[in-house]
Amino acid sequence: MLKFIRYACLVLIVAIGGVWAHAWFTRAPGQDVGEAFAQRLASIFGQSMPVPNVGGGVQLPSGVSLGGPFSLTRQDGQAVTERDYAGKWMLLYFGYTYCPDVCPTELGRIADVLDAMGPAGEQVTPMMITIDPDRDTQAVMADYVSRFHPRMQGLTGTSEQVAEAARRFRVFYQKVQPREMNEYLMDHSSFIYLVGPDGRVRTLYRPETSVDDMARSVAMQMRSNASR
Repeated sequence: MLKFIRYACLVLIVAIGGVWAHAWFTRAPGQDVGEAFAQRLASIFGQSMPVPNVGGGVQLPSGVSLGGPFSLTRQDGQAVTERDYAGKWMLLYFGYTYCPDVCPTELGRIADVLDAMGPAGEQVTPMMITIDPDRDTQAVMADYVSRFHPRMQGLTGTSEQVAEAARRFRVFYQKVQPREMNEYLMDHSSFIYLVGPDGRVRTLYRPETSVDDMARSVAMQMRSNASR
C-alpha cells in the first residue's frame, strides 16, 4: 500500500511538472507562466478553475453571480437590454453625472485602462449606468460620457428600470441632502465591473486598483475565455 501511495505521488508530481513545462513553452507572448499553467489545468479539469486574481481585482466567491437581464435606454435614445451586449466584454460603472469626485475619477480610469490595453481594448465596451435617472436624461448622459471616451455608453431609464439593473449587480445607492447644498447627492457603492460575453460579472475592481493592474487583469480574463 505504501509503495502504491509513493508511486501515485510520483506520477502526480511528474504530471504537474509536465503541465508546467507545457505551459512554459506554449504560453502567449507576454503571458505569465502561472496564468498559462492555470489555464492548462482548467482545460484538463473541464474549465472548472477560476482565472487567478491579479492586482486588486475581487474574484466572486463560488456560487455568487452578478449581472443579468436589464432594460434601459442608451444616450442616443436607443432602448437596449443585456441581449444587445451578448458576446461582448464590458467595463461597467454605476454612477451619476452630478457626482463631484469618485465617478469622474473612475470613468477616467476606465478610459485609461482601454488605452493601456492597446488594440485589445477595442474589444471592451466602456459603460456607465446612472443611479440618478431623475436628473440624468439621455441628453445629459450623452454630453457627460463623451468627455471620457468616444466609445463610452451611458444608460438611463425609469427609476424602476435603474433599480432593477442595480439590484442585478448588487449596487447600493440612496439620495442624501447635505445641509449646505441645494442639490442632493447620491451615496453609492463604487466598483468597476468586468462583465463577460455571457453577461455575468467576472471581476470587480476597487477604486484603489491601478490602471496597469486592471489592464493586465482584463487582458488575462479575455485570454482565458478565448482559450476555452
